[in-house]
Amino acid sequence: MSGLADRLPRLLSLVPYLLARPGIPIAEAAADFGTTPRQLRRDLELLWMCGLPGYGPGDLVDLSFSGDTVTVTEDAGMRRPLRLTTAEATALLVALRTLGEAPGVVDTEAVQRATAKIERAVGDAGIATVAVDLSREEEATATAVRGALDRGRALQIVYYTAGRDAVSRRTVDPMRLLLVEGHGYLEAWCREREGVRLFRLDRVEEVTELDEASAPPPDAEPTDVSAGLFSPSEEHRTAVLEIDREARWIAEYYPVDEVVEHPDGSGSARVLLRYADPAWLVRLVLGLGGAARVVEPPALAAAVAERARAALAGAKG
Repeated sequence: MSGLADRLPRLLSLVPYLLARPGIPIAEAAADFGTTPRQLRRDLELLWMCGLPGYGPGDLVDLSFSGDTVTVTEDAGMRRPLRLTTAEATALLVALRTLGEAPGVVDTEAVQRATAKIERAVGDAGIATVAVDLSREEEATATAVRGALDRGRALQIVYYTAGRDAVSRRTVDPMRLLLVEGHGYLEAWCREREGVRLFRLDRVEEVTELDEASAPPPDAEPTDVSAGLFSPSEEHRTAVLEIDREARWIAEYYPVDEVVEHPDGSGSARVLLRYADPAWLVRLVLGLGGAARVVEPPALAAAVAERARAALAGAKG
């Protein structure tokens, strides 16, 4: 049976293909799609079950068979070309450019071709100038990591851990490069922590390829990021913060589980942030100069207020 990776693109293409060729022999259509007549009939049977919500007459794809030929008699709206709003096209372009500019993560040529098609299609909307650029430091890090992966070498990195506000030197065995939620990551076996870790590329301050083989243990499992990057751990606590527009960057830089926009359109939001060290979070909030406020837990809000009062008292003295 055809695999899903082959079958899904074929199913998506079949209706417009058949609409343009009414009464085409099934064997000819199968040859055009590089499959067997038997498999194509199975695809057509599956298409018969597809359609728009409601699933009554006129909502489902309908087919007419005559001998060994097939004709689409009801397309359930699938003849209409895909149209993107400006917001949708912009979001898609941002995602594609992020992918294309993360070296070694994906087939950049394929991404560039897709980006060019969308830019041509929506050029009149004036969004072709949307740009997502990696910093030179991050690009250099990604290039060094990709080289180590290609050569099967271990790495030594100097890494900033945002949750603890600490910098550490690690020796790691690279496993793969990932792009998750708009950020590039190195997934590697960390020898110091004796476990698989994800290192965000823009927080790698130094990277050195070592003259020794990368050797993750056989039981080192890739991280499942299908449900999001961060998963709760025993060392993590959570805090609810109110942040103003100028502090929105923390929702991109630190592990945030939830962002709830304020309905007034001011750009402020309430975020659920994970942290390991309360002292670090107190320093973070104080450093934002009033652009962030702790809502929960009360003890943390009290700690911020106490530190602020102490700082004011010291300044007056």
